[in-house]
Amino acid sequence: MFDVTVIEDPAAAAATLDPVRGRLLAELTEPASAAMLAARTGLPRQKVNYHLRALERHGLVELVGERRKGNMTERLVRATAASYVISPLALAALQPDPDRYRDAVSARWLLALAARLVRDVGTLVTGAARARKRLATYALDGEVRFASAADRAAFIGELTETVGGLVRKYHDPSGGGGRDHRVVIAVHPKVKDGVGAVPPHAIEN
Repeated sequence: MFDVTVIEDPAAAAATLDPVRGRLLAELTEPASAAMLAARTGLPRQKVNYHLRALERHGLVELVGERRKGNMTERLVRATAASYVISPLALAALQPDPDRYRDAVSARWLLALAARLVRDVGTLVTGAARARKRLATYALDGEVRFASAADRAAFIGELTETVGGLVRKYHDPSGGGGRDHRVVIAVHPKVKDGVGAVPPHAIEN
């Protein structure tokens, strides 16, 4: 089981958005049978089996074992990942294009960049898994409290200058044996009180 995996297929994405199937996936971080899941969720076993077959058909659930129970063979299944991320590829015609509108201080442009990041890294992860190869990536996550808007602006200016200098230093357009890499850096207010709670000073004008 993966800690997190990406869903690119629209039908698979729709399957995870079904409330019953989403609940079953949440229960399947450990192997379980349809009977066990029916007892936990209060759903009829036939209904659980129906939804499990749909999840298995989309590669979201996998068979991990079988055991005899009386005169029956009980199937034990498990989710293929502890959590899932839906790629913008699942809505290919509607996915955002950061190159269409570039604005470094726009929250919506940041959202478009984040969507592209999910799409591209998801595609790379899927390809690396199929090729049984490791994927070279790096991520940095941290928090900073700014005393004022002026400090935040100064931080952004210094960050832009520093990262720009590193890009200019190491970028080699003539490196025939090299490989292009994308660098994405984001700065945004931390959400404290749950999804949708936005500090007044963070609202985009």
